[in-house]
Amino acid sequence: MIRGVHTMFYSSDAGGLRTFLRDKLGLKATDIGNGWLIFELPEADMGCHPSDDSNEGKSGTANISFYCDDIRQTVKELSEKGVEFSGEIEDHGYGLVTYFHVPGDFTIQLYQPRYNK
Repeated sequence: MIRGVHTMFYSSDAGGLRTFLRDKLGLKATDIGNGWLIFELPEADMGCHPSDDSNEGKSGTANISFYCDDIRQTVKELSEKGVEFSGEIEDHGYGLVTYFHVPGDFTIQLYQPRYNK
């Protein structure tokens, strides 16, 4: 029976991203050899969205984001650790949303959900 989910980010700076996830976001990791870190993750949820023709919505694509209980406090704490955000916190209906920059030259969504879990 399924007991979990394995997620992946592909990055042109995988080593830098691993260090960022461990040192900036505070995710615990196991080094399985040669600096290859496998991260323990907190709780998770998964949604299934309808596809569209945009780059982010083509059928078969996946998206990984992080969520928190208090986005303003989380942004403050991460900013103090040197995490750079790409914009202000915005209301997207389902939650309050912002994005932060990571090694490999891409951004990851951080949001505070408005739905009950």
